[in-house]
Amino acid sequence: MIHTSSMLTKRIIPCLDIKDGRTVKGVNFVDLRDAGDPVELAAVYADQGADELVFLDISATNENRKTFAELVNKIASRINIPFTVGGGINSVDDVAPLLEAGADKVSINTAAVKRPELINELSKAFGSQFIVLAVDARKAENHWAVHTHGGTRPTDKKLFSWAKEGQERGAGEVLFTSMDHDGTKNGFAIDALKKLNDLLTIPVIASGGAGVPFHFAEVFTLGMADAALAASVFHFGEISIPDLKLYLKNYQVPVRI
Repeated sequence: MIHTSSMLTKRIIPCLDIKDGRTVKGVNFVDLRDAGDPVELAAVYADQGADELVFLDISATNENRKTFAELVNKIASRINIPFTVGGGINSVDDVAPLLEAGADKVSINTAAVKRPELINELSKAFGSQFIVLAVDARKAENHWAVHTHGGTRPTDKKLFSWAKEGQERGAGEVLFTSMDHDGTKNGFAIDALKKLNDLLTIPVIASGGAGVPFHFAEVFTLGMADAALAASVFHFGEISIPDLKLYLKNYQVPVRI
């Protein structure tokens, strides 16, 4: 299979971390601050030309599953672009209510590391195009160590072998967050992204490190990412999506305007 990322338009994806029904944002996965109402933010981003949205319920517990599905439903009624939801998905049964509520894709992370067969089960039940494998990793001595539980627990899994296994088990996309770069605004983990792109045939979404428009140009050209995800630069108005798209177009990066 030939990787066609160079021919397809690149996607800009704002990410909204949801805690107790509000959007929050931190640095290196800690120091969270409030960034607004997720439904309102979603509507604004859709109007501004975001290609997709990602919502991660970082306070996911059994009790608020129903609440999260209700929130997904509210978001779906306000936007006309695809969106992915994640947080606390452990089984096929957890996914159906979210897709029924209007989500286009689901993202799995910790549960998949704990039980990799989950990827196969979800892919078989819903199709690989619905399954995004999210991987949070931090650079160790000579490899990238995969972390779970919102980046708090290191595992013995390594980024590249785990991403490859995820693809083989039926994930339709890999969302890679560099924990070292997250919230720092110093740019994405270009080398690791380039390697992931060379290794996989499914799309790679880059996350962690966006600070200025050039970082997006860099991640699409040098990092070969299919999509770039960011949070605080969008939530706090540091980069506007229309300006970013124009910048990328002038940089010869194919984007939907």
